[in-house]
Amino acid sequence: MKNVAVILAGGSGKRMGSNLPKQFLSIGNKPIIQHSIEAFANHPQIDEICVVINADYHIDINQLITSNHIPKVKHILSGGKERSDSSMAAIKAYENNQNVYLIFHDAVRPFVSNRIISDVISELQNGKSVAVAIPSSDTIFCLNKNNSIESVPPRQNLRRAQTPQAFAYSIIKLAYQNALKDPNFIASDDCGVVLNYLPSEEIFIVEGEEKNIKITFKGDLELGESLLKKEYN
Repeated sequence: MKNVAVILAGGSGKRMGSNLPKQFLSIGNKPIIQHSIEAFANHPQIDEICVVINADYHIDINQLITSNHIPKVKHILSGGKERSDSSMAAIKAYENNQNVYLIFHDAVRPFVSNRIISDVISELQNGKSVAVAIPSSDTIFCLNKNNSIESVPPRQNLRRAQTPQAFAYSIIKLAYQNALKDPNFIASDDCGVVLNYLPSEEIFIVEGEEKNIKITFKGDLELGESLLKKEYN
């Protein structure tokens, strides 16, 4: 089974308030997406990489990959309006080579560690579907339609989701096949698709890390710069 990292970079980054998609903004003089791609390219157990990105930025990503000599990138695909469209593009790309694990990762999580990637692959090889998450330090309120508190779930049962999320090809393909038969299918993350449309498939949690942040707002860029300095000091 090949280990394939799928870098999901289809977002427009509108919440960042920039004309450039946030994955192309820089942290430490390097585009965020380059940090993410290199995290997987430099891991010895990753066999190849598939990048899913807005069609308008194919030239940019090709130039980035060529100029930085990243030969593990084998596919550059066009994403769609929803995250699920990007995941399905990767699933379709491997229809003729299904002996793979697909390891889906947000392009704007540039600080994923070797340890997380190794743990995800280990659990995949043990026959499990995998999500990465960290404990919630905050109490979480569930609200009702009146915007008042309906319940307070026990914090020990709550986790904050990160990526990667990873599955054997046969599992994630079947989950999406089932989802697409549902006229009320609403796009969610890949774990949500598996939970809703392949409910017998358990998803095992790999412990994430606080530094595995998602760059969403301007303040996250400053935090990213700070994390990068700590990593090299």
